[in-house]
Amino acid sequence: MKKLTLAASALLAVALLTGFRGGGCSRDPGRIQQIITWKLDDKLDDLDASDAQKQSIHALKDRLFADGQHMMGEQKAARLEVLTQLESDRPDAQKLHALVDARIDAMRAFAHQVTDAALEAHRLLTPKQRQELATEYREHADLPKP
Repeated sequence: MKKLTLAASALLAVALLTGFRGGGCSRDPGRIQQIITWKLDDKLDDLDASDAQKQSIHALKDRLFADGQHMMGEQKAARLEVLTQLESDRPDAQKLHALVDARIDAMRAFAHQVTDAALEAHRLLTPKQRQELATEYREHADLPKP
C-alpha cells in the first residue's frame, strides 16, 4: 500500500509542484495550471483513466492548485517581511522566528493536503493503474524492484 500511495503522491506532487518552481516556465498562474493540466492529462491517458477518474483527479488538482497559489502568495508576503526586517537598523528576532515557524507550519499543512489528495487518487485508480504508476515511479526514481 505504501508503495502505491507513494506512486500516486508522486503523480500529484510532480504535476503540482513543478509549476511552483518557476524552472524556466512562465510564472503566470493560468499558464502554470495549463501545463500541469497537460502533464496530468498525458499521465491519465497513459493509464487509460475513465472520464469519471479524470474528472475526480482534476478536481483534486484544481483544489491543490488553488491552495498552493494561496500558500505561494503568503510566501511572497513573508519574504517581503523578512526583507523589511533586515533593512531595518534593529530587526525583530522574535518576529523573524515566528515568521519561520508560520511558514514551516503552512508548508507542513500543504504537504498533508497533497498526501490526502494522493490517498484519494489512490482510491480512484484501479489496481492495474496503481501498479503501472508504481512501476514507472520505480524506474524513474531508480528504485529496486520488490
